[in-house]
Amino acid sequence: MKRNIIIVLMICPLITFGQASYDLQGHRGARGIMPENTIPAMIKALDLGVNTLELDLAITKDGEVIVSHEPYMNPVICLTPSGEEIPSGDKSHNIYKLSYDQASKYDVGSKFHKDFPNQVKFHTTKPKLSDLFEVVEKYVNDHGLTKPKYNIEIKSSSEGDGIYHPGVKEFSDLVFEVIDKHISWDRINVQSFDFRILRYYHETYPEVVLAVLVPGPFKFEEQLDELGFQPQIYSPHYKGLTKEMVSILHSKGMKVIPWTVNSTSEMQFLLDVGVDGIITDFPNLAPKR
Repeated sequence: MKRNIIIVLMICPLITFGQASYDLQGHRGARGIMPENTIPAMIKALDLGVNTLELDLAITKDGEVIVSHEPYMNPVICLTPSGEEIPSGDKSHNIYKLSYDQASKYDVGSKFHKDFPNQVKFHTTKPKLSDLFEVVEKYVNDHGLTKPKYNIEIKSSSEGDGIYHPGVKEFSDLVFEVIDKHISWDRINVQSFDFRILRYYHETYPEVVLAVLVPGPFKFEEQLDELGFQPQIYSPHYKGLTKEMVSILHSKGMKVIPWTVNSTSEMQFLLDVGVDGIITDFPNLAPKR
């Protein structure tokens, strides 16, 4: 881990932005620039001036909470412990069936990513959430940076219960325990596409700020009705989001933070219609406010 951080500091000079009037969130850290959901990606995002680190979680066989978008080793970004390619579409390298020791031997930073051709490549691994917290918090303290918030996604589905991850209660409780030991809750929100997760947090941990993730904003009233309560944050895919929609959601007392916006012009458009934040793979392209 220390070697990876040293590499990042050598290739990632600190970039200072003016004070942001919106919540700039680094998607999976800074996925367009660094290997996603890794500690170096989070450090790069901090250097680019993000307010919030966005990340995803999975659970290993031995109950460790690790940072990963998929509950398996994605062939697009992962190499086996021996450095071999994983066949396209292969989901057999199931994190929930691997111990943390086994999962930590996969290389998730060396493989070329066609969608992010300028992404810096080097050997790195999927970290424990607890390790990520410790390194990030030390980094901001050592460099006099503002402590970031964390937008933490629990990746689950009814089809994956017991196969790719534990059930709602166990998954949610494992995540809560790790966060509770490391970060104050005023710097955390939990997000999910899985309404079951959000309902469980709403009922069991009502102090936790929640964000509902949805594919798009076109049926926001139906989505909120289905969820059954009003979360603090509404987080849709950005396409089709309008000023009228944002105004209605604001009138209900919710913030609007769309995902994943990767051009400066689109970010500026969304800021102009009134969104409260932007989730992006490229924090370096964010408008200065």
